[in-house]
Amino acid sequence: MKKIKKILIANRGEIAIRVMRTCRELDLESVAIYSEADRTSLHVRYAHEAYCVGKAPSSESYLNIEKIIEVAKQSGADAIHPGYGFLSENADFARRCAEEGIVFIGPSPEVIVQMGDKIQAREAMTGAGIPVVPGTDGEIKSEEEALEAIKSIGLPVMIKASAGGGGKGMRLVKNESEVVSAVRAARSEAKSAFGDDAVYIEKYITSPHHIEFQILADQHGNTVHLFERECSVQRRHQKMIEETPSPLMTPELRDEMGKAAVEAAKAVNYMGAGTIEFLVDNDLNYYFLEMNTRLQVEHPITERVTGIDLVKQQIYIAEGRELEFGQDDLRQRGHAIECRIYAEDPDNNFMPSSGKVYKISSPLGLGVRTDGYVYEGYEIPIYYDPMISKLIVWGNTRDEAIARMRRALYEYKITGVKTSIKMLERVMNNENFIAGNYDTHFIEKNQEQLLSNATKDNPEDMVIIAAFIDYLDKIGSNAAITKEFVPAQSRWKKIPYVNHF
Repeated sequence: MKKIKKILIANRGEIAIRVMRTCRELDLESVAIYSEADRTSLHVRYAHEAYCVGKAPSSESYLNIEKIIEVAKQSGADAIHPGYGFLSENADFARRCAEEGIVFIGPSPEVIVQMGDKIQAREAMTGAGIPVVPGTDGEIKSEEEALEAIKSIGLPVMIKASAGGGGKGMRLVKNESEVVSAVRAARSEAKSAFGDDAVYIEKYITSPHHIEFQILADQHGNTVHLFERECSVQRRHQKMIEETPSPLMTPELRDEMGKAAVEAAKAVNYMGAGTIEFLVDNDLNYYFLEMNTRLQVEHPITERVTGIDLVKQQIYIAEGRELEFGQDDLRQRGHAIECRIYAEDPDNNFMPSSGKVYKISSPLGLGVRTDGYVYEGYEIPIYYDPMISKLIVWGNTRDEAIARMRRALYEYKITGVKTSIKMLERVMNNENFIAGNYDTHFIEKNQEQLLSNATKDNPEDMVIIAAFIDYLDKIGSNAAITKEFVPAQSRWKKIPYVNHF
């Protein structure tokens, strides 16, 4: 067993801080990396050490494998945690870590390749007896082949990029006349986003639920699931709200799908934290969708109902420790919900909203957790994902959790940029969501209520705006927002910020 002492977090924002918090609890040193646009980001100030790795574009910083490896060696980090996004599912990065003797906190490069390719993943799951969505056995080589395939599969179908993710390289086809253009568009988008234009075809599941199971697997053959997360509130295939337990599940279905998730992980000799994602139809038939070979954005709700620190388990597994619990030791206690807070304008086609954050009033109280990285005076850069925080609540029951989230969203105030907070409040007041009667089309089915104009919201907002204007007037000439923001000195004064590039 190799004892890890110092971890470089190859990421930014809230997930970098999340990993660093567990590092501090384990008395491990943490190393931050940052781009030139992130010099004043909170993860830079929170870490024990921080190193600039390049210019603002992620291709020149957070995706630059060789610079990150160089910083790891220079700082003496013996392990790298990739977080999610960026290089978290990059087999070349995991391979380079191994070549340099650095522990990659995640699965092997071979598993990342296998499960990152959706065609290979389907083949592996079929071989393991895991139900998959009906579709083609491999890549579609031509448009003519696509036309032949849909005759046996039946419309509607989804054209999907084999290397895809995040909704890219996907096209829904409802009519045969759309097939050729959809294949061409999916291929073009996949090539641009992933450097791979391979596509395949799956039967489109009408009104599906997106349900995923959290997996932990050590290096000694022990694999468990930590139950499910319901992730069906999405827009453009991006999740907005997650909850656990799922209101759709029955105890019998949970047990069956949990066992299938464990078998799926074992079929590819998985090691670490991962997620098996399923689509579930209205008849409670479930189908393997994909595997995420990393920590998920929504992992906190699983932590809240199980009491298991998933980042801590990732580190322990990477060190070679055995899991200290088995499947029978795990329980779901209460109900947890996560809302993703985006700096964007839902009432303007979800346009990103970068700029300076003026004031923040964070929600507090029983059962409330906020994972974020912005602070008053921080300027949100335009280069990265617009998610700025995650609001997580817990309640004894689902009704209590919804009421608590409603209260927490009411308390959460951010000025200076537009956010998704008001829209999330509307979801918590939507009768279909409250009843647990929703699927992946929830946003489009309820958009008239969810995307209403701001003037229809609580008039208290106007009072808040007026009070803030009065506040600015009293401090004189808007000095609070026109002067250059200077970040406070780190509490860890002995540790300098280091720029080696």
